[in-house]
Amino acid sequence: MPRTATLDDADVATAARLLWDFNEEYGDPAPPLETLTARLGELMASGETAVALADDDLGVAVLRLRPNLWSDALEAYLAELYIVPPRRGQGLGRALLAHTLELARSLGADRIELGTSEDDVAARKLYTKMGFTRHEGTLPEDPLMFVYEQDL
Repeated sequence: MPRTATLDDADVATAARLLWDFNEEYGDPAPPLETLTARLGELMASGETAVALADDDLGVAVLRLRPNLWSDALEAYLAELYIVPPRRGQGLGRALLAHTLELARSLGADRIELGTSEDDVAARKLYTKMGFTRHEGTLPEDPLMFVYEQDL
């Protein structure tokens, strides 16, 4: 069963290692593991970031929280969701995402958003099954939403 990570050094180190492995798998840049571990611990301690770990520490989800402009609640951003490759397709991602959604609610969020790539079909399928939409409204014919980003 997924669990919410604590500020315990072992939880922070496990989450950071999984995030580092995620970036390595996809060839994305990442700071040294020690730096990432320290940064993740700082963000978790600030209360602006929450982390969930999958069963047996086989995956990680990172949730970023910020004040919501349109309500008194928070809004959440699912920054990362990762399951180790040999365990994908076995329901761990779905369970971890369900736990993360409940975690966001328990921390006061009333909405969550995320971004994923077009070619990550498995993730897109999971997000759709879990109630996420990529349309501005609730109908399939409503305009598609896009996520844009830029390094500053």
